[in-house]
Amino acid sequence: MELYRRLLSLILPSWRRLVLAMLCMVVVAGCASATAFIIAPVIDDIFGNRKSEMVMPLALGILMIFLIKAISLCSNAYLMSEVNQRIITQLREQVYNHITSLPLPHLDQTKTGGLMARILNDVGMVQTALSDAFSGSIKETFSIVFLLGVVFYRDWPLAIVGTIVLPVAFIPLFKFGKILRRTGKQSQSKIADLSVILHETIGGNRIVKAFGMEQYEKDRFQMENRTLLKLTMRAVVFRALNSAVMEFAGGIGIVAVIMYGGYKVIAGEGTLGNFTSFLAGLIMLYEPVKRLANIHANVQQGLAAATRVYETLDLPVENVDEPGARELPPIRQGIEFHDVCFRYGEKPVLSDINFTVSAGQVVAVVGMSGAGKTTLVNLIPRFYELTGGQILIDGIDTRTVTIASLRKQIAIVTQQTILFNDSVRNNIAYGDISRSEEEIVAAARAANAYDFIMKLPEGFGTLIGEQGIRLSGGERQRISIARALLKDAPILILDEATSSLDSDSELEVQRALDNLMSGRTTVVIAHRLSTIQNADLILTLSKGRIVEQGRHDELMTANSEYRRLYHLQFAQVAQDGRGISPGHS
Repeated sequence: MELYRRLLSLILPSWRRLVLAMLCMVVVAGCASATAFIIAPVIDDIFGNRKSEMVMPLALGILMIFLIKAISLCSNAYLMSEVNQRIITQLREQVYNHITSLPLPHLDQTKTGGLMARILNDVGMVQTALSDAFSGSIKETFSIVFLLGVVFYRDWPLAIVGTIVLPVAFIPLFKFGKILRRTGKQSQSKIADLSVILHETIGGNRIVKAFGMEQYEKDRFQMENRTLLKLTMRAVVFRALNSAVMEFAGGIGIVAVIMYGGYKVIAGEGTLGNFTSFLAGLIMLYEPVKRLANIHANVQQGLAAATRVYETLDLPVENVDEPGARELPPIRQGIEFHDVCFRYGEKPVLSDINFTVSAGQVVAVVGMSGAGKTTLVNLIPRFYELTGGQILIDGIDTRTVTIASLRKQIAIVTQQTILFNDSVRNNIAYGDISRSEEEIVAAARAANAYDFIMKLPEGFGTLIGEQGIRLSGGERQRISIARALLKDAPILILDEATSSLDSDSELEVQRALDNLMSGRTTVVIAHRLSTIQNADLILTLSKGRIVEQGRHDELMTANSEYRRLYHLQFAQVAQDGRGISPGHS
Protein backbone atom coordinates (compact mmCIF):
# COMPACT_ATOMS: atom_id res chain seq x y z
CA MET A 1 0.00 0.00 0.00
CA GLU A 2 2.91 2.33 0.70
CA LEU A 3 4.17 1.73 -2.83
CA TYR A 4 0.74 2.55 -4.30
CA ARG A 5 0.57 5.68 -2.14
CA ARG A 6 3.93 6.91 -3.37
CA LEU A 7 3.04 6.28 -7.01
CA LEU A 8 -0.25 8.08 -6.47
CA SER A 9 1.63 11.11 -5.12
CA LEU A 10 3.36 11.35 -8.50
CA ILE A 11 0.04 11.25 -10.32
CA LEU A 12 -1.98 13.73 -8.27
CA PRO A 13 -0.33 16.92 -9.65
CA SER A 14 -1.73 15.96 -13.07
CA TRP A 15 -5.25 15.30 -11.77
CA ARG A 16 -6.96 17.69 -14.22
CA ARG A 17 -5.57 15.90 -17.26
CA LEU A 18 -6.39 12.57 -15.62
CA VAL A 19 -10.01 13.62 -15.07
CA LEU A 20 -10.32 14.61 -18.73
CA ALA A 21 -8.69 11.35 -19.79
CA MET A 22 -11.08 9.39 -17.55
CA LEU A 23 -14.05 11.17 -19.10
CA CYS A 24 -12.74 10.17 -22.52
CA MET A 25 -12.40 6.58 -21.30
CA VAL A 26 -15.97 6.64 -20.00
CA VAL A 27 -17.14 7.81 -23.42
CA VAL A 28 -15.12 5.07 -25.17
CA ALA A 29 -16.58 2.43 -22.84
CA GLY A 30 -20.08 3.84 -23.37
CA CYS A 31 -19.68 3.72 -27.15
CA ALA A 32 -18.56 0.09 -27.00
CA SER A 33 -21.61 -0.76 -24.93
CA ALA A 34 -23.90 1.25 -27.24
CA THR A 35 -22.57 -0.76 -30.19
CA ALA A 36 -23.67 -3.98 -28.51
CA PHE A 37 -26.98 -2.42 -27.42
CA ILE A 38 -27.94 -1.22 -30.93
CA ILE A 39 -27.53 -4.68 -32.47
CA ALA A 40 -31.00 -5.75 -31.21
CA PRO A 41 -33.00 -3.03 -33.08
CA VAL A 42 -30.78 -3.49 -36.17
CA ILE A 43 -31.63 -7.21 -36.36
CA ASP A 44 -35.25 -7.05 -35.16
CA ASP A 45 -36.39 -3.84 -36.90
CA ILE A 46 -34.42 -3.99 -40.14
CA PHE A 47 -33.92 -7.69 -40.81
CA GLY A 48 -36.78 -9.11 -38.76
CA ASN A 49 -39.65 -6.61 -39.21
CA ARG A 50 -38.20 -5.06 -42.42
CA LYS A 51 -38.73 -1.44 -41.29
CA SER A 52 -37.01 0.50 -44.08
CA GLU A 53 -37.52 3.82 -42.30
CA MET A 54 -35.14 2.59 -39.52
CA VAL A 55 -32.18 1.92 -41.84
CA MET A 56 -30.93 5.49 -42.11
CA PRO A 57 -31.38 6.48 -38.41
CA LEU A 58 -29.66 3.32 -37.20
CA ALA A 59 -26.84 3.66 -39.74
CA LEU A 60 -26.27 7.30 -38.74
CA GLY A 61 -26.45 6.30 -35.09
CA ILE A 62 -23.76 3.64 -35.55
CA LEU A 63 -21.59 6.10 -37.53
CA MET A 64 -21.97 8.73 -34.78
CA ILE A 65 -21.03 6.16 -32.10
CA PHE A 66 -17.80 5.28 -33.91
CA LEU A 67 -16.96 8.97 -34.57
CA ILE A 68 -17.36 9.87 -30.89
CA LYS A 69 -15.37 6.79 -29.91
CA ALA A 70 -12.53 7.70 -32.32
CA ILE A 71 -12.31 11.28 -31.01
CA SER A 72 -12.37 10.07 -27.41
CA LEU A 73 -9.68 7.45 -28.05
CA CYS A 74 -7.41 10.04 -29.66
CA SER A 75 -7.93 12.55 -26.84
CA ASN A 76 -7.39 9.90 -24.18
CA ALA A 77 -4.17 8.68 -25.84
CA TYR A 78 -2.73 12.21 -25.95
CA LEU A 79 -3.72 13.14 -22.40
CA MET A 80 -2.46 9.90 -20.84
CA SER A 81 0.80 10.03 -22.79
CA GLU A 82 1.41 13.58 -21.57
CA VAL A 83 0.66 12.59 -17.97
CA ASN A 84 2.87 9.49 -18.19
CA GLN A 85 5.79 11.35 -19.73
CA ARG A 86 5.59 14.14 -17.16
CA ILE A 87 5.49 11.63 -14.31
CA ILE A 88 8.39 9.57 -15.61
CA THR A 89 10.46 12.67 -16.34
CA GLN A 90 9.83 13.84 -12.78
CA LEU A 91 10.63 10.40 -11.33
CA ARG A 92 13.82 10.05 -13.37
CA GLU A 93 14.95 13.49 -12.17
CA GLN A 94 14.12 12.55 -8.58
CA VAL A 95 16.24 9.40 -8.82
CA TYR A 96 19.14 11.23 -10.48
CA ASN A 97 19.04 14.09 -7.97
CA HIS A 98 18.93 11.61 -5.11
CA ILE A 99 21.88 9.62 -6.44
CA THR A 100 23.96 12.79 -6.72
CA SER A 101 23.09 13.53 -3.07
CA LEU A 102 24.14 10.11 -1.75
CA PRO A 103 27.15 10.08 0.57
CA LEU A 104 30.49 9.07 -0.93
CA PRO A 105 30.85 5.88 1.16
CA HIS A 106 27.67 4.52 -0.43
CA LEU A 107 28.65 5.58 -3.95
CA ASP A 108 32.08 4.01 -3.45
CA GLN A 109 30.41 0.67 -2.73
CA THR A 110 27.75 0.86 -5.47
CA LYS A 111 28.25 -0.21 -9.07
CA THR A 112 27.81 2.65 -11.53
CA GLY A 113 26.05 0.45 -14.09
CA GLY A 114 23.51 -0.60 -11.45
CA LEU A 115 22.62 3.01 -10.70
CA MET A 116 22.34 3.74 -14.43
CA ALA A 117 19.90 0.83 -14.78
CA ARG A 118 17.71 2.30 -12.00
CA ILE A 119 17.44 5.61 -13.85
CA LEU A 120 17.01 4.30 -17.38
CA ASN A 121 15.47 0.82 -17.27
CA ASP A 122 13.59 0.61 -13.98
CA VAL A 123 11.96 4.02 -14.38
CA GLY A 124 10.90 3.00 -17.90
CA MET A 125 9.19 -0.08 -16.47
CA VAL A 126 7.36 2.13 -13.99
CA GLN A 127 6.13 4.17 -16.95
CA THR A 128 4.62 1.02 -18.49
CA ALA A 129 2.93 0.17 -15.20
CA LEU A 130 1.45 3.64 -14.81
CA SER A 131 0.29 3.75 -18.41
CA ASP A 132 -1.44 0.38 -18.11
CA ALA A 133 -2.75 0.99 -14.62
CA PHE A 134 -4.51 4.24 -15.45
CA SER A 135 -5.06 4.42 -19.17
CA GLY A 136 -5.79 0.73 -19.67
CA SER A 137 -7.39 -0.46 -16.46
CA ILE A 138 -9.80 2.47 -16.09
CA LYS A 139 -10.98 2.18 -19.69
CA GLU A 140 -11.41 -1.58 -19.41
CA THR A 141 -13.18 -1.29 -16.05
CA PHE A 142 -15.73 1.17 -17.45
CA SER A 143 -16.19 -1.05 -20.51
CA ILE A 144 -16.89 -4.02 -18.24
CA VAL A 145 -19.38 -2.05 -16.14
CA PHE A 146 -21.30 -0.72 -19.15
CA LEU A 147 -21.30 -4.05 -20.98
CA LEU A 148 -22.50 -5.81 -17.84
CA GLY A 149 -25.33 -3.29 -17.85
CA VAL A 150 -26.20 -4.23 -21.43
CA VAL A 151 -26.20 -8.00 -20.88
CA PHE A 152 -28.12 -7.78 -17.59
CA TYR A 153 -30.62 -5.43 -19.21
CA ARG A 154 -31.15 -7.83 -22.09
CA ASP A 155 -31.47 -11.00 -20.01
CA TRP A 156 -30.31 -11.03 -16.39
CA PRO A 157 -30.68 -14.82 -15.80
CA LEU A 158 -28.66 -15.46 -18.94
CA ALA A 159 -26.11 -12.83 -17.81
CA ILE A 160 -25.57 -14.71 -14.53
CA VAL A 161 -24.93 -17.91 -16.49
CA GLY A 162 -22.44 -16.15 -18.78
CA THR A 163 -20.44 -14.31 -16.11
CA ILE A 164 -20.39 -16.74 -13.21
CA VAL A 165 -17.04 -18.19 -14.33
CA LEU A 166 -15.23 -14.82 -14.24
CA PRO A 167 -14.66 -14.50 -10.47
CA VAL A 168 -13.31 -18.06 -10.37
CA ALA A 169 -10.96 -17.32 -13.28
CA PHE A 170 -9.41 -14.38 -11.44
CA ILE A 171 -8.17 -16.56 -8.56
CA PRO A 172 -5.15 -18.01 -10.41
CA LEU A 173 -4.45 -14.58 -11.95
CA PHE A 174 -3.58 -13.08 -8.57
CA LYS A 175 -1.18 -15.96 -7.91
CA PHE A 176 0.40 -15.44 -11.33
CA GLY A 177 0.68 -11.73 -10.51
CA LYS A 178 2.80 -12.41 -7.41
CA ILE A 179 5.09 -14.68 -9.42
CA LEU A 180 5.38 -12.06 -12.17
CA ARG A 181 6.29 -9.35 -9.67
CA ARG A 182 8.98 -11.54 -8.10
CA THR A 183 10.31 -12.54 -11.53
CA GLY A 184 10.19 -8.93 -12.66
CA LYS A 185 12.35 -7.81 -9.75
CA GLN A 186 14.88 -10.55 -10.51
CA SER A 187 14.91 -9.50 -14.18
CA GLN A 188 15.50 -5.85 -13.29
CA SER A 189 18.38 -6.89 -11.05
CA LYS A 190 19.87 -8.95 -13.86
CA ILE A 191 19.56 -6.03 -16.29
CA ALA A 192 21.46 -3.94 -13.74
CA ASP A 193 24.21 -6.61 -13.72
CA LEU A 194 24.39 -6.44 -17.50
CA SER A 195 24.65 -2.64 -17.30
CA VAL A 196 27.57 -3.02 -14.89
CA ILE A 197 29.38 -5.36 -17.31
CA LEU A 198 28.77 -2.99 -20.22
CA HIS A 199 30.00 0.01 -18.23
CA GLU A 200 33.14 -1.81 -17.12
CA THR A 201 34.09 -3.44 -20.42
CA ILE A 202 33.38 -0.42 -22.63
CA GLY A 203 35.06 1.99 -20.20
CA GLY A 204 38.00 -0.38 -19.69
CA ASN A 205 38.25 -1.62 -23.26
CA ARG A 206 41.99 -0.87 -23.45
CA ILE A 207 42.71 -3.14 -20.50
CA VAL A 208 40.39 -5.83 -21.87
CA LYS A 209 42.25 -5.82 -25.19
CA ALA A 210 45.69 -5.44 -23.64
CA PHE A 211 45.23 -8.55 -21.50
CA GLY A 212 43.46 -10.52 -24.20
CA MET A 213 40.29 -10.89 -22.12
CA GLU A 214 37.76 -10.35 -24.90
CA GLN A 215 36.50 -13.94 -24.77
CA TYR A 216 36.31 -13.88 -20.96
CA GLU A 217 34.16 -10.73 -21.06
CA LYS A 218 32.00 -12.20 -23.84
CA ASP A 219 31.45 -15.34 -21.76
CA ARG A 220 30.64 -13.25 -18.67
CA PHE A 221 28.11 -11.19 -20.60
CA GLN A 222 26.63 -14.30 -22.21
CA MET A 223 26.14 -16.00 -18.82
CA GLU A 224 24.27 -13.03 -17.38
CA ASN A 225 22.32 -12.53 -20.60
CA ARG A 226 21.22 -16.20 -20.67
CA THR A 227 20.08 -15.93 -17.06
CA LEU A 228 18.01 -12.89 -18.06
CA LEU A 229 16.57 -14.93 -20.93
CA LYS A 230 15.43 -17.64 -18.50
CA LEU A 231 13.78 -15.06 -16.26
CA THR A 232 12.15 -13.38 -19.25
CA MET A 233 10.78 -16.68 -20.55
CA ARG A 234 9.48 -17.52 -17.08
CA ALA A 235 7.54 -14.26 -17.18
CA VAL A 236 6.35 -15.07 -20.72
CA VAL A 237 5.03 -18.45 -19.54
CA PHE A 238 2.98 -16.97 -16.73
CA ARG A 239 1.71 -14.12 -18.93
CA ALA A 240 0.64 -16.74 -21.47
CA LEU A 241 -1.06 -18.77 -18.74
CA ASN A 242 -2.71 -15.54 -17.64
CA SER A 243 -4.26 -15.10 -21.10
CA ALA A 244 -5.05 -18.79 -21.50
CA VAL A 245 -7.03 -18.97 -18.24
CA MET A 246 -9.16 -15.97 -19.24
CA GLU A 247 -9.62 -17.27 -22.76
CA PHE A 248 -10.80 -20.67 -21.55
CA ALA A 249 -13.07 -19.08 -18.93
CA GLY A 250 -14.62 -16.93 -21.65
CA GLY A 251 -15.16 -19.99 -23.81
CA ILE A 252 -16.97 -21.76 -20.97
CA GLY A 253 -19.22 -18.74 -20.46
CA ILE A 254 -20.08 -18.37 -24.13
CA VAL A 255 -20.83 -22.10 -24.52
CA ALA A 256 -23.14 -21.94 -21.50
CA VAL A 257 -24.94 -18.93 -22.96
CA ILE A 258 -25.36 -20.48 -26.39
CA MET A 259 -26.76 -23.68 -24.91
CA TYR A 260 -29.09 -21.99 -22.43
CA GLY A 261 -30.01 -18.97 -24.60
CA GLY A 262 -30.35 -21.00 -27.77
CA TYR A 263 -32.99 -23.24 -26.18
CA LYS A 264 -34.87 -20.13 -24.99
CA VAL A 265 -34.96 -18.63 -28.50
CA ILE A 266 -36.06 -21.95 -30.01
CA ALA A 267 -38.77 -22.20 -27.37
CA GLY A 268 -39.99 -18.69 -28.32
CA GLU A 269 -39.01 -17.11 -24.99
CA GLY A 270 -36.94 -14.36 -26.66
CA THR A 271 -36.20 -12.66 -29.97
CA LEU A 272 -33.24 -13.39 -32.18
CA GLY A 273 -32.17 -9.71 -32.04
CA ASN A 274 -32.29 -9.67 -28.25
CA PHE A 275 -30.21 -12.86 -28.04
CA THR A 276 -27.73 -11.65 -30.66
CA SER A 277 -27.35 -8.32 -28.82
CA PHE A 278 -26.79 -10.21 -25.58
CA LEU A 279 -24.25 -12.57 -27.15
CA ALA A 280 -22.38 -9.66 -28.80
CA GLY A 281 -22.32 -7.80 -25.48
CA LEU A 282 -21.02 -10.89 -23.68
CA ILE A 283 -18.29 -11.50 -26.27
CA MET A 284 -17.33 -7.82 -26.09
CA LEU A 285 -17.37 -8.09 -22.27
CA TYR A 286 -14.81 -10.87 -22.26
CA GLU A 287 -12.34 -8.76 -24.30
CA PRO A 288 -11.83 -6.01 -21.68
CA VAL A 289 -11.76 -8.69 -18.97
CA LYS A 290 -8.90 -10.45 -20.80
CA ARG A 291 -7.11 -7.14 -21.39
CA LEU A 292 -7.53 -6.30 -17.72
CA ALA A 293 -5.87 -9.60 -16.82
CA ASN A 294 -2.91 -8.76 -19.09
CA ILE A 295 -2.74 -5.27 -17.60
CA HIS A 296 -2.55 -6.86 -14.16
CA ALA A 297 0.51 -8.81 -15.31
CA ASN A 298 2.17 -5.67 -16.73
CA VAL A 299 1.44 -3.70 -13.57
CA GLN A 300 3.00 -6.41 -11.38
CA GLN A 301 6.24 -6.24 -13.35
CA GLY A 302 6.11 -2.45 -13.23
CA LEU A 303 5.60 -2.53 -9.48
CA ALA A 304 8.72 -4.69 -9.16
CA ALA A 305 10.65 -1.95 -10.97
CA ALA A 306 8.99 0.72 -8.80
CA THR A 307 10.12 -1.16 -5.70
CA ARG A 308 13.74 -0.96 -6.90
CA VAL A 309 13.36 2.73 -7.77
CA TYR A 310 12.04 3.56 -4.31
CA GLU A 311 14.73 1.45 -2.69
CA THR A 312 17.16 3.92 -4.26
CA LEU A 313 15.09 6.96 -3.26
CA ASP A 314 14.95 5.67 0.32
CA LEU A 315 18.72 5.54 0.68
CA PRO A 316 19.89 8.17 3.17
CA VAL A 317 21.34 11.24 1.48
CA GLU A 318 24.56 12.99 2.37
CA ASN A 319 24.42 14.55 5.81
CA VAL A 320 22.52 17.79 5.57
CA ASP A 321 23.45 20.95 7.38
CA GLU A 322 22.77 20.94 11.08
CA PRO A 323 20.08 23.30 12.38
CA GLY A 324 21.58 26.76 12.72
CA ALA A 325 24.60 25.95 10.54
CA ARG A 326 26.42 29.11 9.53
CA GLU A 327 28.58 30.22 6.62
CA LEU A 328 32.28 29.48 7.02
CA PRO A 329 34.35 32.68 6.66
CA PRO A 330 37.64 32.59 4.67
CA ILE A 331 40.40 30.75 6.51
CA ARG A 332 42.76 33.03 8.45
CA GLN A 333 44.32 30.91 11.21
CA GLY A 334 44.53 27.29 10.12
CA ILE A 335 43.16 23.76 10.29
CA GLU A 336 43.25 21.59 13.40
CA PHE A 337 42.51 17.89 13.75
CA HIS A 338 41.56 17.16 17.36
CA ASP A 339 41.24 13.48 18.42
CA VAL A 340 39.77 12.61 15.02
CA CYS A 341 38.51 9.05 14.53
CA PHE A 342 36.79 7.39 11.59
CA ARG A 343 35.53 3.88 10.86
CA TYR A 344 33.87 2.10 7.94
CA GLY A 345 31.07 0.21 9.67
CA GLU A 346 32.85 -1.68 12.43
CA LYS A 347 36.31 -1.38 10.85
CA PRO A 348 38.46 1.40 12.38
CA VAL A 349 40.36 3.37 9.72
CA LEU A 350 41.69 6.42 11.60
CA SER A 351 42.29 6.78 15.33
CA ASP A 352 43.41 9.71 17.52
CA ILE A 353 44.53 12.00 14.70
CA ASN A 354 45.91 15.26 16.10
CA PHE A 355 47.80 17.96 14.20
CA THR A 356 47.61 21.64 13.31
CA VAL A 357 48.53 23.42 10.09
CA SER A 358 48.57 27.22 10.00
CA ALA A 359 47.01 29.23 7.19
CA GLY A 360 49.27 29.31 4.13
CA GLN A 361 51.34 26.33 5.23
CA VAL A 362 51.82 22.95 3.53
CA VAL A 363 51.21 19.70 5.41
CA ALA A 364 52.20 16.42 3.74
CA VAL A 365 50.76 13.02 4.60
CA VAL A 366 52.89 9.95 3.89
CA GLY A 367 52.64 6.26 4.66
CA MET A 368 52.30 2.83 3.14
CA SER A 369 49.28 1.95 1.00
CA GLY A 370 46.22 1.41 3.18
CA ALA A 371 47.47 3.61 6.01
CA GLY A 372 44.40 5.91 5.74
CA LYS A 373 45.91 8.90 3.89
CA THR A 374 43.06 9.47 1.41
CA THR A 375 40.44 8.93 4.09
CA LEU A 376 42.12 11.60 6.22
CA VAL A 377 41.95 14.29 3.53
CA ASN A 378 38.39 13.28 2.58
CA LEU A 379 37.28 14.23 6.08
CA ILE A 380 38.18 17.90 5.53
CA PRO A 381 35.45 18.63 2.90
CA ARG A 382 33.12 16.23 4.78
CA PHE A 383 33.01 13.64 2.03
CA TYR A 384 33.03 11.28 5.00
CA GLU A 385 31.65 12.19 8.41
CA LEU A 386 33.74 11.82 11.54
CA THR A 387 32.90 9.11 14.01
CA GLY A 388 34.84 10.88 16.73
CA GLY A 389 36.75 14.09 17.48
CA GLN A 390 36.67 17.43 15.66
CA ILE A 391 38.09 19.14 12.60
CA LEU A 392 38.38 22.87 13.25
CA ILE A 393 38.97 25.65 10.72
CA ASP A 394 39.87 28.87 12.52
CA GLY A 395 38.53 27.21 15.65
CA ILE A 396 35.13 26.47 14.05
CA ASP A 397 33.90 22.87 13.99
CA THR A 398 33.29 22.01 10.33
CA ARG A 399 30.09 20.18 11.32
CA THR A 400 28.55 23.47 12.47
CA VAL A 401 28.93 25.23 9.11
CA THR A 402 27.06 24.68 5.87
CA ILE A 403 28.57 22.06 3.58
CA ALA A 404 28.31 24.43 0.61
CA SER A 405 30.33 27.18 2.33
CA LEU A 406 32.92 24.63 3.51
CA ARG A 407 33.47 23.08 0.08
CA LYS A 408 33.50 26.50 -1.55
CA GLN A 409 36.81 27.10 0.23
CA ILE A 410 38.41 23.82 -0.87
CA ALA A 411 39.95 22.89 -4.22
CA ILE A 412 40.99 19.30 -4.95
CA VAL A 413 43.40 17.74 -7.42
CA THR A 414 43.45 13.94 -7.30
CA GLN A 415 45.53 11.15 -8.76
CA GLN A 416 42.49 9.99 -10.74
CA THR A 417 41.78 13.01 -12.91
CA ILE A 418 38.05 13.49 -13.32
CA LEU A 419 37.14 15.30 -16.55
CA PHE A 420 33.89 15.42 -18.49
CA ASN A 421 33.02 14.81 -22.13
CA ASP A 422 32.84 18.52 -22.80
CA SER A 423 35.04 21.31 -24.09
CA VAL A 424 38.35 22.25 -22.50
CA ARG A 425 36.80 25.60 -21.57
CA ASN A 426 33.86 24.06 -19.70
CA ASN A 427 36.10 21.57 -17.90
CA ILE A 428 38.33 24.37 -16.60
CA ALA A 429 35.31 26.49 -15.64
CA TYR A 430 33.52 23.54 -14.01
CA GLY A 431 31.91 24.86 -10.83
CA ASP A 432 31.29 28.33 -12.26
CA ILE A 433 30.70 28.30 -16.01
CA SER A 434 29.99 32.03 -15.92
CA ARG A 435 33.72 32.81 -15.55
CA SER A 436 35.11 35.06 -18.29
CA GLU A 437 37.33 33.92 -21.13
CA GLU A 438 40.19 36.00 -19.72
CA GLU A 439 39.97 34.24 -16.34
CA ILE A 440 39.89 30.80 -17.98
CA VAL A 441 42.91 31.61 -20.15
CA ALA A 442 44.80 32.99 -17.13
CA ALA A 443 44.14 29.79 -15.17
CA ALA A 444 45.32 27.69 -18.12
CA ARG A 445 48.53 29.74 -18.36
CA ALA A 446 49.19 29.37 -14.63
CA ALA A 447 48.67 25.60 -14.97
CA ASN A 448 51.15 25.40 -17.87
CA ALA A 449 48.30 24.18 -20.04
CA TYR A 450 47.81 27.10 -22.43
CA ASP A 451 50.36 26.02 -25.04
CA PHE A 452 49.04 22.48 -25.56
CA ILE A 453 45.43 23.68 -25.46
CA MET A 454 46.07 26.10 -28.33
CA LYS A 455 47.49 23.21 -30.37
CA LEU A 456 44.20 21.29 -30.09
CA PRO A 457 41.92 21.40 -33.18
CA GLU A 458 39.51 23.94 -31.69
CA GLY A 459 41.59 25.30 -28.84
CA PHE A 460 39.54 25.87 -25.70
CA GLY A 461 36.43 24.70 -27.57
CA THR A 462 37.85 21.22 -28.26
CA LEU A 463 35.80 18.31 -26.94
CA ILE A 464 38.16 16.11 -24.91
CA GLY A 465 36.13 12.87 -24.89
CA GLU A 466 34.97 10.75 -21.99
CA GLN A 467 37.34 11.20 -19.02
CA GLY A 468 39.54 13.33 -21.31
CA ILE A 469 40.57 10.28 -23.33
CA ARG A 470 41.87 12.47 -26.20
CA LEU A 471 44.52 14.02 -23.93
CA SER A 472 47.67 12.61 -22.36
CA GLY A 473 47.88 11.98 -18.62
CA GLY A 474 49.93 15.13 -18.01
CA GLU A 475 47.56 17.25 -20.11
CA ARG A 476 44.53 15.96 -18.24
CA GLN A 477 46.20 16.72 -14.92
CA ARG A 478 47.10 20.26 -15.95
CA ILE A 479 43.48 20.94 -16.96
CA SER A 480 42.48 19.64 -13.53
CA ILE A 481 44.98 22.04 -11.94
CA ALA A 482 43.65 24.92 -14.06
CA ARG A 483 40.18 24.10 -12.76
CA ALA A 484 41.45 24.29 -9.18
CA LEU A 485 43.29 27.55 -9.91
CA LEU A 486 40.15 29.12 -11.34
CA LYS A 487 38.20 28.18 -8.22
CA ASP A 488 40.78 30.15 -6.22
CA ALA A 489 39.93 28.40 -2.96
CA PRO A 490 42.08 29.13 0.12
CA ILE A 491 42.41 25.42 1.03
CA LEU A 492 43.98 22.97 -1.41
CA ILE A 493 44.01 19.17 -1.26
CA LEU A 494 46.46 17.28 -3.49
CA ASP A 495 45.88 13.53 -3.50
CA GLU A 496 48.98 11.97 -5.14
CA ALA A 497 48.53 14.42 -8.02
CA THR A 498 51.71 13.38 -9.88
CA SER A 499 51.97 9.69 -9.01
CA SER A 500 50.77 8.34 -12.36
CA LEU A 501 52.86 10.60 -14.60
CA ASP A 502 56.15 10.07 -16.40
CA SER A 503 59.13 12.24 -15.50
CA ASP A 504 58.63 14.86 -18.24
CA SER A 505 54.93 15.23 -17.50
CA GLU A 506 55.64 15.34 -13.79
CA LEU A 507 57.96 18.31 -14.21
CA GLU A 508 55.29 20.26 -16.10
CA VAL A 509 52.60 19.33 -13.61
CA GLN A 510 54.85 20.09 -10.62
CA ARG A 511 55.47 23.62 -11.94
CA ALA A 512 51.72 24.06 -12.27
CA LEU A 513 51.23 22.71 -8.75
CA ASP A 514 53.79 25.18 -7.39
CA ASN A 515 51.71 28.00 -8.84
CA LEU A 516 48.56 26.47 -7.42
CA MET A 517 49.97 25.98 -3.90
CA SER A 518 51.30 29.51 -3.62
CA GLY A 519 49.60 31.30 -0.72
CA ARG A 520 47.18 28.45 -0.01
CA THR A 521 46.76 26.15 2.97
CA THR A 522 47.70 22.84 1.35
CA VAL A 523 47.29 19.22 2.39
CA VAL A 524 49.37 16.90 0.20
CA ILE A 525 49.25 13.14 -0.03
CA ALA A 526 52.72 12.45 -1.33
CA HIS A 527 53.63 9.61 -3.64
CA ARG A 528 57.19 10.79 -4.33
CA LEU A 529 58.73 11.88 -1.04
CA SER A 530 61.24 14.06 -2.87
CA THR A 531 58.40 16.48 -3.71
CA ILE A 532 57.59 17.30 -0.06
CA GLN A 533 61.02 18.08 1.41
CA ASN A 534 60.01 21.73 1.85
CA ALA A 535 56.64 20.99 3.49
CA ASP A 536 56.01 22.87 6.75
CA LEU A 537 54.76 19.67 8.41
CA ILE A 538 55.03 16.00 7.44
CA LEU A 539 52.72 13.41 9.00
CA THR A 540 53.60 9.72 8.82
CA LEU A 541 50.58 7.44 9.01
CA SER A 542 50.68 3.77 9.88
CA LYS A 543 47.58 1.62 10.42
CA GLY A 544 45.36 4.68 10.78
CA ARG A 545 47.50 6.51 13.35
CA ILE A 546 50.04 9.31 13.16
CA VAL A 547 53.25 7.66 14.29
CA GLU A 548 55.40 10.78 13.84
CA GLN A 549 55.24 14.36 12.60
CA GLY A 550 57.75 17.09 11.87
CA ARG A 551 59.77 18.69 9.08
CA HIS A 552 61.83 16.71 6.59
CA ASP A 553 65.15 17.46 8.28
CA GLU A 554 63.81 16.57 11.72
CA LEU A 555 62.37 13.25 10.59
CA MET A 556 65.48 12.30 8.61
CA THR A 557 67.78 12.71 11.64
CA ALA A 558 65.76 10.28 13.76
CA ASN A 559 65.32 6.53 13.34
CA SER A 560 61.87 7.20 11.91
CA GLU A 561 59.30 5.47 9.72
CA TYR A 562 59.54 8.45 7.36
CA ARG A 563 63.30 7.92 7.00
CA ARG A 564 62.73 4.25 6.29
CA LEU A 565 60.14 5.08 3.59
CA TYR A 566 62.40 7.74 2.12
CA HIS A 567 65.42 5.45 1.78
CA LEU A 568 63.24 2.59 0.56
CA GLN A 569 61.87 4.77 -2.22
CA PHE A 570 65.25 6.11 -3.30
CA ALA A 571 66.74 2.63 -3.18
CA GLN A 572 63.97 1.50 -5.51
CA VAL A 573 64.63 4.46 -7.83
CA ALA A 574 68.33 3.62 -7.92
CA GLN A 575 67.57 -0.05 -8.51
CA ASP A 576 65.17 0.76 -11.35
CA GLY A 577 67.76 3.16 -12.79
CA ARG A 578 70.27 0.27 -13.07
CA GLY A 579 67.65 -1.70 -14.98
CA ILE A 580 67.13 -4.23 -12.17
CA SER A 581 63.59 -5.46 -11.80
CA PRO A 582 61.92 -5.03 -8.42
CA GLY A 583 62.24 -8.14 -6.33
CA HIS A 584 65.61 -9.17 -7.78
CA SER A 585 69.04 -8.43 -6.33
